[in-house]
Amino acid sequence: MTGHLNRAQPYAVGLFRIVVGLLFACHGAASIFGVLGGAMGGGTIPAGTWPGWYAAVIQLVGGTLVLLGLGTRAAAFISSGSMAYAYFDVHQSQALWPIQNSGELSVVFCWSMFLLVFTGSGALGADRFLGSRTSPAAEDKSPSEQTPVAA
Repeated sequence: MTGHLNRAQPYAVGLFRIVVGLLFACHGAASIFGVLGGAMGGGTIPAGTWPGWYAAVIQLVGGTLVLLGLGTRAAAFISSGSMAYAYFDVHQSQALWPIQNSGELSVVFCWSMFLLVFTGSGALGADRFLGSRTSPAAEDKSPSEQTPVAA
């Protein structure tokens, strides 16, 4: 059973990346363009407003890159950092616990993106197609188990 789960892991990571990236990009699009209900229920954040507009740009661009699996680790690192900043600067001053200060979403996005820094794009990402030409199964093997690729 574990072997089957291990083989499915890159696909599970890829699906996780796609969902998290899409949701993150939607937050940025809502804040910048006023779509999907706009910023916090209506309207947009004025361009150049610190820190909200810059956070929305990071959400839109970072979320799109993560969704596509393009530069996943770098985009996820910056996105994770922006959510950590959002939590500690905006939410934590209101109360200690995320459930008390409405910071749950910032925390979940922060840690989800942080996980993607370490896992990479998984299957189905542009990183996999543009970077190494190895199969997902080959990446799961230790270096001693991999077969060398002729140049």
